[in-house]
Amino acid sequence: MSWLVTGGAGYIGAHVVRALAAADLAPVVIDDLSSGHEAFVPDGVPFVRGTILDSDLVEQALRDHAVEGVIHVAGYKYAGVSVQRPLHTYAQNVEATRILLEAMHAADVANIVFSSSAAVYGTPDVPLVTEDLPKRPASPYGESKLIGEWLLRDQATATAGSEHPLRHTSLRYFNVVGSGDPVVYDTSPHNLFPLVFEALIEGRTPRINGDDYDTEDGTNVRDYVHVADIAAAHVVAAQRLAAGQPIEPAYNLGSQNGLSVKQIMDAMARVTGIAFTPEIGPRRPGDPDRIVATGELAARDLDWANRYTVDEMVRTGWEARRAH
Repeated sequence: MSWLVTGGAGYIGAHVVRALAAADLAPVVIDDLSSGHEAFVPDGVPFVRGTILDSDLVEQALRDHAVEGVIHVAGYKYAGVSVQRPLHTYAQNVEATRILLEAMHAADVANIVFSSSAAVYGTPDVPLVTEDLPKRPASPYGESKLIGEWLLRDQATATAGSEHPLRHTSLRYFNVVGSGDPVVYDTSPHNLFPLVFEALIEGRTPRINGDDYDTEDGTNVRDYVHVADIAAAHVVAAQRLAAGQPIEPAYNLGSQNGLSVKQIMDAMARVTGIAFTPEIGPRRPGDPDRIVATGELAARDLDWANRYTVDEMVRTGWEARRAH
């Protein structure tokens, strides 16, 4: 039996694939390479190239590889850009998830771990976000992730009395950074770490998008969590589902203590040894002031922990990027 990782050639997905392989859970990758890289897929891991919007392809992959569960990482993950591209965001994140669930039902695959997002909360008015906080997404991206969670919930209800009832959990997190393997690094044109790395490599000055947020230093505050920790939590969730153990419908993979963009910039200069004063640009649409989540439920059930300091996050990401 194997686990299908949608988006398994991407930055987060490729780390999940490695964590599955280390746990002897036989990963299989499906990815259309729109933002992923075939070189990120380890040798010996089956790779299906194509979009999960192709229901026949997904169902065939599930059957061909005797898949017992799916870790659904594929998606369009750019909150700010989603404001300009809402229809594309919904197609990639909502319609694709619906098709995936339909294919899973046809192939009698009943376990799914969904890569959701802390963006489902919008701009919370509490210091720490818990799973039961009201959901008020501030961008089409956040809305699409929340709808994805609803799809899982509703399909689980619909199949509850069947031979293969859907079992699911959604993992909500925000800024994923660092690297757990020098082969894999974040190639996003929108995420903070790769934007800063590219600027430093090219001799440009990194930029902060907005310094007038309602935070301690004026720059927005987020959970920054290491990609290897994120991948490990996905694997434990898959193991709980496969073993039929109790599992919550959603978990925050939070840091408990957020970091501001300015604090990240300070760590960048410190770790890379390149001194700079960031330029200040305008805010990005859809960016909330602050989102910091607890990880208490995930620590209880998924062995969730933040095992990396901010300097280690920067160092592992910087070393992986420079290796390329």
